[in-house]
Amino acid sequence: MKLLLVEDEERLVRVLAKGLREEGHQVDTCMRGDDAITQGGAIDYDAVILDWMLPDVDGLTVLRTWRSRGLRMPVLMLTARGAIAERVTGLRTGADDYMVKPFDFDELLARLEALRRRAIGDTTRQVGDVELDARRRALICGHNEVGLTAREYALALALFERAGDVCTRSQLLAAVWGNHFDGDPNVVDVYVGYLRRKLSETGATSASIRTVRGHGFCVEATPHAAETAP
Repeated sequence: MKLLLVEDEERLVRVLAKGLREEGHQVDTCMRGDDAITQGGAIDYDAVILDWMLPDVDGLTVLRTWRSRGLRMPVLMLTARGAIAERVTGLRTGADDYMVKPFDFDELLARLEALRRRAIGDTTRQVGDVELDARRRALICGHNEVGLTAREYALALALFERAGDVCTRSQLLAAVWGNHFDGDPNVVDVYVGYLRRKLSETGATSASIRTVRGHGFCVEATPHAAETAP
């Protein structure tokens, strides 16, 4: 997922962002409420982790502003304010979930995944005879289903959303690894290889990932072998 973490405690920002990135998520951070208001409106996040107590504009004001502007990304409030009345206030202001510090990291991950599932519903994308299922995070062809890792799914989604068009390596790096990735760009080629193997495991006959030399990659529907036979 592409996540925004809004938190003013520096140590928690470092630890939490590191843990989320190790789980395969992209994480942007803000330590001030006014910055969060701007960033949340400028970038399409899959979910936001939002603290209540910030040094300038508090989390409730941030949340209220987003909702008043029609922004509907899932928001999980993560705060030390744990009284029942405060939880109710957070949820009624527009939060989708609420966790109290101190918290368990695995529970936080599970709650974020649940928020994402609710947000995407039963969304699927199809190319040829293969479906990319968001809820199950899998490639499906007929009765065959092959699960994907978080990175593989993010790459598949980036390609399937632009089926028939060429996605450059830089576009895929930004979509899957984030704008600030400074590793080896050939990681895209490695993960395309993983994705091709899993696509093959589904038994797909009319969908493929084509390499466009010097440009990037393209997911496209291809004719069945029987249809192209003379």
